[in-house]
Amino acid sequence: MSTLAPTTPLAEAAPPAAGRRRRIDDWRPEDPDFWRTKGAPIARRNLWVSIFAEHVGFSVWSLWSVTVLFLGPEYGIDPAGKFLLTAVPAALGAALRLPYTLAVARFGGRTWTIVSALLLLVPAVPMTVLLEPGVSYSTLMVLACLTGVGGGNFASSMANINLFYPSRLKGRALGLNAGGGNLGVPAVQLVGLAVLATAGAAYPRLVPAVYLPLIVLAALAAARWLDDLPGARNEPGALREAARDPHTWVMSLLYVGTFGSFIGFGFAFGQVLQLQFAERFPTPVDAVWLTFLGPLIGSLVRPVGGHLADRLGGARVTFWNFVAMAAGASLVLHAARERSFGLYLLGFLSLFVFSGIGNGSTYKMIPAIFRARATADVAACRREAGTAQRWAVRMTGSLIGVAGAVGACGGVLVNVAFRQSFLTRGSADAAYVAFVAAYAVCFGVTWLVYLRPGAHRPAGV
Repeated sequence: MSTLAPTTPLAEAAPPAAGRRRRIDDWRPEDPDFWRTKGAPIARRNLWVSIFAEHVGFSVWSLWSVTVLFLGPEYGIDPAGKFLLTAVPAALGAALRLPYTLAVARFGGRTWTIVSALLLLVPAVPMTVLLEPGVSYSTLMVLACLTGVGGGNFASSMANINLFYPSRLKGRALGLNAGGGNLGVPAVQLVGLAVLATAGAAYPRLVPAVYLPLIVLAALAAARWLDDLPGARNEPGALREAARDPHTWVMSLLYVGTFGSFIGFGFAFGQVLQLQFAERFPTPVDAVWLTFLGPLIGSLVRPVGGHLADRLGGARVTFWNFVAMAAGASLVLHAARERSFGLYLLGFLSLFVFSGIGNGSTYKMIPAIFRARATADVAACRREAGTAQRWAVRMTGSLIGVAGAVGACGGVLVNVAFRQSFLTRGSADAAYVAFVAAYAVCFGVTWLVYLRPGAHRPAGV
């Protein structure tokens, strides 16, 4: 298998003729003059369109986080069955992230964004037609699984935008791209709230119907304003090399704890509220007006994690972030046992906040790890400067692809944990204990590998 490598200049770029496919043959973002005169406006245009397309993809991926709230007694589905309906989109989304990353170099960022946007119609159209009482549970499972295609869009979008920006600006650009995409989770929940408040719980098909024109608009915007960088290529053996590097699996574990928590809680929060405090949330609309708050806050603070990592160091921010997440999960457990809704909501919102910050800080650690190692190799005369830089970019792309895929599996684990906890204990308490233990493992690993005195860690991480 392989991964993205940087583009190389081929010829001076010329403005694309009207109606022609956009293709940039000369792309040198690290050249200050090129970046100032030509690169920055092109990169910004691609970034904003990419954010919109990824945002729609995240919304489709998250459709079942709100759809399950419409499934009343007439559908005959118990809470365990509903948690499975929110677990399978996370599973397919995780599985698609790696091939979606590679697709950018294979087909081009513009081309693949068009294709991946149109693929969102595959789940959205049948959901609009089939969601009504009497539909079989197996059909609902298939429809839920298909929405996982939206989860792959994040990986290809991040891989594409990573190519457009110079190293000094990648953190901010990737943070904006990821944060804007993550906002698709609360956005679809607000759409669900609007449908519940107007048409009522009898019309779940209206939620995916709202996204049909937005999906088409995302594809049209990509066709009109995005560019392909044909110099990007998949290098044979890059993923195999990354798989042998222990940092790949350490960072994948940490991303399970951050992004996995964000997407898992985003999918499950509405259901958990209704089950944990049924007397306070007797109808879906009562739960949905709070459901969107957590994902909204978590999305907005993601760039803050990258900014803090720039100033304080990614490993340090990630360590204390996991400590805070363990404290937040402990507060949720205590509040659930004491039936204190105020503390419960505070604890859960803190989990969204810190999962968002952790998303930013862990992603910022990835290029820093290989950039520091490349610098050390040059200083020790093990690699020539250009070769070391290309190696760092190749390894960063590989790790981002692997960590993104593995991290999304956390969304499955969160929903399965809630399902098993309610099945065996009748409450979510066992799940909260598991989350506390998982975050303790994450901050322990972060300290052991990157912060422990004497640890063989890349400097500056």
